[in-house]
Amino acid sequence: MKALPPAAAADLQEHGFVVLPGAVAEHRLERLRDAYTAAVESATGSDIRIGTTSTRVTDFVNRGPEFDDLYVFPPLLEACSLVIGGPFKLSSLQARTLREGAPAQGLHVDVDRTSPDWPLLGFILMVDEFRPDNGATRFVPGSHRRTDIPAGDIPGALSRGAGDVPACGAAGSLLVFNGSTWHGHGSNTSPRPRRSLQGAFIPRDGKAGTDFAARMQPATRERLSPLAHYLLAL
Repeated sequence: MKALPPAAAADLQEHGFVVLPGAVAEHRLERLRDAYTAAVESATGSDIRIGTTSTRVTDFVNRGPEFDDLYVFPPLLEACSLVIGGPFKLSSLQARTLREGAPAQGLHVDVDRTSPDWPLLGFILMVDEFRPDNGATRFVPGSHRRTDIPAGDIPGALSRGAGDVPACGAAGSLLVFNGSTWHGHGSNTSPRPRRSLQGAFIPRDGKAGTDFAARMQPATRERLSPLAHYLLAL
């Protein structure tokens, strides 16, 4: 896959989200999973956040070459151009493991329309398969067009009966979405945790969630392409 297929671009613009299968080839997936596990287990201090439903680890730009291809993936960058419509940069790239038994997350939007970080293009790599029973992210199709909802949680009266649907896919698929689309993970009623890598792109003059320049390790800088340097605003 070298560019965003027209049907996927249409879904992203009409519904506010799309699943791109095969973003990580099957033969690379096991190596990525092993690197994910090692990175999460070795994370320390403020880089790791253990919440009531999930564990998050920040800055997967600096956690191994297995993750380098993700944020320079051509269809993802084309999706950024469609949603953001101007120069953009990577704001964040983190691991999130949703624990078994976790309840559903409330629907929300990622960023206020008045923020310099808007429009936001979010993406989620499915390290494990996303299914309705293991907390696949739910979206309300077309809700990104609404202009009456600020950043944050969608009020319960609006979210009830909003028509959210789970975005499911095989491991290695990439979920791409407009950050203004109402969304939230489902409940994980399966017996296992569900792993993902989550990130976001924002306009180039916005404030990134992670200061990649300040965190950049020499070994990472050495191996990254000029395109990666540009997207990280190095």
